[in-house]
Amino acid sequence: MAPWAAYLLVGVGMFIMLAPFYFMFVFASHSRSDIFSLPPPLWFGNDFMLNFSILTERIPFWRSLGWSLYVALAATGLTLLFCSMGGYAFAMFEFRFKKPLFTLVMATMLLPAFLGMIPTFMIMDAFGWIDQPRALYIPGAASAFGIFMMRQFITSSIPRDLIEAARMDGCGELRIYWSIVLPLLQPAMGTLGLITFIGSWNNFIGPLIVMRSPEMYTLPLALRSLQSPVNTEWGALMAGAAIATVPLLVLFAISSRRLIDGLTSGAVRG
Repeated sequence: MAPWAAYLLVGVGMFIMLAPFYFMFVFASHSRSDIFSLPPPLWFGNDFMLNFSILTERIPFWRSLGWSLYVALAATGLTLLFCSMGGYAFAMFEFRFKKPLFTLVMATMLLPAFLGMIPTFMIMDAFGWIDQPRALYIPGAASAFGIFMMRQFITSSIPRDLIEAARMDGCGELRIYWSIVLPLLQPAMGTLGLITFIGSWNNFIGPLIVMRSPEMYTLPLALRSLQSPVNTEWGALMAGAAIATVPLLVLFAISSRRLIDGLTSGAVRG
């Protein structure tokens, strides 16, 4: 393929991927009538503050934003803790049924997410966690992908001799995990943390299953409640979506290199 053809192909692909984001920000600054005009607006307008005012009147926007932030941070912290411990156990310990258990953990990645919707609701209802934020971050704290990622990184990047030497010096397993394993896991933990935060921030199905009160809605569910069959304020909806997207864009721009390095580190070593 000629160089110009490759650049053209990449440019077209970039345009297709960025166009929805661009129009989301453009429509956030236009009224509903302008959005549905022909041709639609291609540049920013002057109605963003009006749309934002409508947004805050229709839904408890800041409260929903706070719940989304709380759930995303809790999910990220718990996932990093449990997945790093699980990956360390599968990588450095020898115990009975280790391989069948690891195979079982990996097999859960093959199950479609929608199969767990009804069991998740039944379990959360039995625990009394319906309409509680803990129902959004505790069930998925030990994800199969996170355990697999941590196990692969530990196996390829942390010498077993280092762990054995620490044990010979009298270090307990928790001390080894906290003082040796965790500092060396920083690249993988940064990557997994970023993936988990983005996934939790954008989670729509989870809150839809377990949240009943509008004041407990996370941001994706709160924005969905703006839609109605009769009169949807699309400008306000786009304004909320744009504000919700900005933190993720900034976070990804800052940590994109760490994300790529962490995802490829286990593949290029060992």
